[in-house]
Amino acid sequence: MKVLVIGSGGREHAIAWKLLQSARVQTVYVAPGNGGTALDGRLHNVPLTDFNVLAEFAVREKIALTVVGPEGPLAGGIVDFFRARGLRIFGPTQAAAQLESSKAHAKAFMARHQIPTASYEAFTDAAAAHAYVDAHGAPIVIKADGLAAGKGVVVATTLAQAHEAIDWMLGTDGAANTLGVQHNAGADGQAQPRVVIESFLEGEEASFIVLCDGKNVVPLATSQDHKRLLDGDEGPNTGGMGAYSPAPVVTPNVHAKAMQEIILPTIQGMARDGVPFTGFLYAGLMIDAHGQPRTVEFNCRLGDPETQPILMRLKSDLFELLMHATDGTLDEVELVWDRRVALGVVVAAAGYPLTPRKGDAIDGLPAEAADGMVFHAGTELRDGRLLTSGGRVLCATVLADSVKQAQPRAYELLQTIHFDGMQYRSDIGHRAVKR
Repeated sequence: MKVLVIGSGGREHAIAWKLLQSARVQTVYVAPGNGGTALDGRLHNVPLTDFNVLAEFAVREKIALTVVGPEGPLAGGIVDFFRARGLRIFGPTQAAAQLESSKAHAKAFMARHQIPTASYEAFTDAAAAHAYVDAHGAPIVIKADGLAAGKGVVVATTLAQAHEAIDWMLGTDGAANTLGVQHNAGADGQAQPRVVIESFLEGEEASFIVLCDGKNVVPLATSQDHKRLLDGDEGPNTGGMGAYSPAPVVTPNVHAKAMQEIILPTIQGMARDGVPFTGFLYAGLMIDAHGQPRTVEFNCRLGDPETQPILMRLKSDLFELLMHATDGTLDEVELVWDRRVALGVVVAAAGYPLTPRKGDAIDGLPAEAADGMVFHAGTELRDGRLLTSGGRVLCATVLADSVKQAQPRAYELLQTIHFDGMQYRSDIGHRAVKR
């Protein structure tokens, strides 16, 4: 069968790579893809992003399944668009994807369905937001309401940082465009900047991702991302600088609580609201010292870079899983995992996360190995040269018996790679090593 993967990041490279391993898959197209999918002779990049053109391509090529990677097309309604044309596509509808595309919508949903999360208020008026911060103090969390590629969150440790974040996100300092937020419409139907201000949650964060078919839920392997740019979890928030799976902080007890108190009530709540959820549901969890998880945020797709280590550990046929999900038969599925640990280190461009430089030549990529793979994200193949084309450029991912063994192997994969200004953390997996 033929499969179409929508997206151009490291997540989509990993999805396409895994789908190719299915005995039932003949051809995988990636739209628009990246330099890594272009270099892989088994994958086929198609430079398409328009929904109409993509749907026409799916019909013409007799695509058996379309898989949507990033949040943008989901928020734009690509699943509704394909389904209306009788095309099989995996992902949530536009209405369901509001769990990610609007943080205010998600927080209201969690409050309505009693899903544990931080207390919050949402603001479009800067003066009211500033007054709220002054009344509640720091630390406090400021979030842009719309999509911001994982960078629209400021954990303010001082009131000055909180006020600066409010002005930045609401555009009152003239700098909001640098964030790249896709603002949601207000009551008048016009795009309107909005911030969600939340109480600060203490604990350790983990990624809890499940596969949903509208009623049945299958949890994937747990993982832990590294959001901050610099070693020691310092510096600004990013889309993610590396990840590993499984996450030791998600003990069997935490796993059971996450399923019973967060995941299942969310899926049931969506169904009661008349918006059944089909797709990957990603709950960012904050786990406190007592092992109690609370929801930091929802995403409506696989995480990036969590996808790379998770899919490296997955032994089950991904194509078969997604077909079951679109058929509503996930209750017939049992996943098989590699018992080893997978760890991925992200290499980012100069200037990332706010002003990533593009166009730098990339040299020294290692060959794919049985227990290691360099997934591409912000890369492009131009005139035979591999160049940087985005903030997060590559993710070197390996399998090993422990995080302590995986760490040096992942960094070994990076030793031959070079491009001007490349930056990466040297401590991915540090929390697991300390346990």
